[in-house]
Amino acid sequence: MITKDAVIGDVLDKYPATAPLFLQMGMHCLGCPASRGESIEEACMVHGADADALVAALNKAIGA
Repeated sequence: MITKDAVIGDVLDKYPATAPLFLQMGMHCLGCPASRGESIEEACMVHGADADALVAALNKAIGA
């Protein structure tokens, strides 16, 4: 299960198919160094996105 505290880079490493969900939320720099150490919650704050909605979509995508 993915949580708001999960690091984006770790999520993408384990579940690469989730990349489009991050892109849809406006997180277009998935390969940048910041995404490798930034939590979902931190990135959502920066991008003005709803972390709970993204986490729900991510967990749905991975079948959790």
